Amino acid sequence: MHIPDGYLSPSTCAVLYAGAAPFWAVALRRLQRRLAGRFVPMLALVAAFSFVVMMFNLPLPGGTTGHATGVALATIVVGPAGSIVALSVALLIQALFFGDGGITAYGANCLNMAIVGSLVAWACYRIIAGRAPLTSRLRVVAAAVAGYLAINASALCAAVEFGIQPMLFRDALGTPLYAPYPLHIAVPAMMIGHLTFAGAAEAVLSAGVIAYLQRTNVGLLRDTAPGAVEDASLPAIDVLRPLWLALGALMVLTPLGLLAGGAAWGEWSARDLADPAARARIVAVSGSAPLPSGVPHGLAGLSTVWTAPLRGYAPPFLQSTALGYALSAMFGAGLVLLTVFAIRGMLLKARAR
Repeated sequence: MHIPDGYLSPSTCAVLYAGAAPFWAVALRRLQRRLAGRFVPMLALVAAFSFVVMMFNLPLPGGTTGHATGVALATIVVGPAGSIVALSVALLIQALFFGDGGITAYGANCLNMAIVGSLVAWACYRIIAGRAPLTSRLRVVAAAVAGYLAINASALCAAVEFGIQPMLFRDALGTPLYAPYPLHIAVPAMMIGHLTFAGAAEAVLSAGVIAYLQRTNVGLLRDTAPGAVEDASLPAIDVLRPLWLALGALMVLTPLGLLAGGAAWGEWSARDLADPAARARIVAVSGSAPLPSGVPHGLAGLSTVWTAPLRGYAPPFLQSTALGYALSAMFGAGLVLLTVFAIRGMLLKARAR
């Protein structure tokens, strides 16, 4: 679901950047009012958690891979504005340092996962949970459904963006310039895996963490549950420390994400599109629809816009892939935390002015 450079035309990327910009502006304005207390550390934790969770690749039908995003969990804990900022920061670090998602497509990836995902999760959670008590099982169900629908809404947006490229952008011979597959291939290829395994993983992740928070500190669920009843008998445990420890454990376990072989659909490199064996695998996971001959010219040109220093979460100075992956998780999560606190500093200065 991380769209690489070259799969969307420059004009498409510009439109999607413009579409994301107002949401970023509104989200940052809302965060400017909440810079005290535990909110910013929680926001940083959620952003780092989303970054790490997206490194756990899951095998999907047909031989591709996918992953959860943590968008519903982020939305329920820090609200839609916080979730938009948290996931946007995670996606920025992924694109800049690890080549997971393109720089030109950053606006598209944020619009799909951070913005659409957060808004769908927020609406779904609020509608299903209503004014149910904070410890109600209904909130766990609402979190699961919110996660499932949010990740599938994000995947559908990406599939549509892929699928309209061959319709709008072709060379003089009618060959696609960017993403090669039209809507009737891109939508099923993207959605089958997300409607099954990736959606289920997002649902389980969201429900599991919300159920845990209900037992430990329901206060973290209060902000996104106006009118809900809180059980005063529950102990007011500071839940941030165990959550930081859980994040550390996840970073150590990230090499498990390497067990799922194959690339995510639509995230093939220009080198893959030029390699006969890789092309055969791409055709196999795309309903046996043939690829255009060669690498689309526009895709080839844009694919070299940015070279990430730790591309593929594989530091070049390490021979151990698993160790490099785990260290990349730690380094990336650290950068996410620093970025969130840097944003806090900028918002404080802006508020002072």
